[in-house]
Amino acid sequence: MVTEESVREALKRVKDRDLNKNLVETGGIRELKVKDHNVSLKIALAKIGTPEQLELQQEIVNVLKSEGAASVGLRFEQLSDEEIRNLGGLNEDEFTGPALLNPNGPTTFIAVTSGKGGVGKSTVSVNLATTLVRLGKRVGIIDADIYGFSVPDMMGIEDRPAVKGNKIYPVERFGVKVISMGFFVEDNAPVIWRGPMLGKMLNQFFTDVEWGELDYLVLDLPPGTGDVALDLHTMLPHSKEVLVTTPHATAAFVAARAGTMAIKTHHEILGVVENMAYFESKITGEKEYVFGQGGGERLAEELKTELLGHIPLGQPDIDMENFAPSIYEKDHPIGQIYVKMAERIIQKIEK
Repeated sequence: MVTEESVREALKRVKDRDLNKNLVETGGIRELKVKDHNVSLKIALAKIGTPEQLELQQEIVNVLKSEGAASVGLRFEQLSDEEIRNLGGLNEDEFTGPALLNPNGPTTFIAVTSGKGGVGKSTVSVNLATTLVRLGKRVGIIDADIYGFSVPDMMGIEDRPAVKGNKIYPVERFGVKVISMGFFVEDNAPVIWRGPMLGKMLNQFFTDVEWGELDYLVLDLPPGTGDVALDLHTMLPHSKEVLVTTPHATAAFVAARAGTMAIKTHHEILGVVENMAYFESKITGEKEYVFGQGGGERLAEELKTELLGHIPLGQPDIDMENFAPSIYEKDHPIGQIYVKMAERIIQKIEK
């Protein structure tokens, strides 16, 4: 049975890499709660936003799950300068980790999430990424929906990442650098890995991929609040969140759980996107609200954020020579909606 005492004892086996002392010795356990085998922690480290933090996060999760924890929620903050001095100080070498994870780097993480599957989260992810490129931004996308990866197919990608030495080079399509679990399975095989293996793969997406300099990295998260989504929330020191729902009340209700998890893990919610908001007849111009109305507004109100846009039911114009079945062109009516959404997101992030 996992208890506060057993958690503290287990964390004596986990060291702050920059101080070479365990988390009990550093006084790094700021908050600790155990309820129904679920562990919630706030940990202070000498440095945050580094590759070492990603390794440590995964180590904490693995150690506590081996002690019987059903889930592990993690938040991080930095030890004060005085605390670091009292602990013997740290090596102030220049940052040598992946540029993507440099805490002073230019990259903003945008996580696109939903409460349930089938609401068009991946469609929003790929169109947001390609639209940001059209607006002059350097963009990557991680298809982190490990079990339901679809980004390569949606973007019409047939190539695979190149591997040179110990580095993986993402595939580039429409100016977006893309990494997906779909690149690493054969013949659309199902992924039957367990948590630790998935966590290791996700960690590689951040540390072993040569992203170059990015302004934005879009993360297409799996739906809901399961282990993979929670691992990603804890891997990233900070991210911005976009919640996708349909107008249906149930979709908005379950999306609220994903939004609440983002808030509890100290990530900022940029806003809500209501997908499949209506169907507009090309003949009459009349709008039919197939899935009802108001889900997006209710979700935005509950999470105290804004509604970024209503996206209608529709399909991109298919160009067989440059096949990408889910990407809207800039001048398409729905493409214009994505432009307005992306401009608003840039405004909120770069204000």
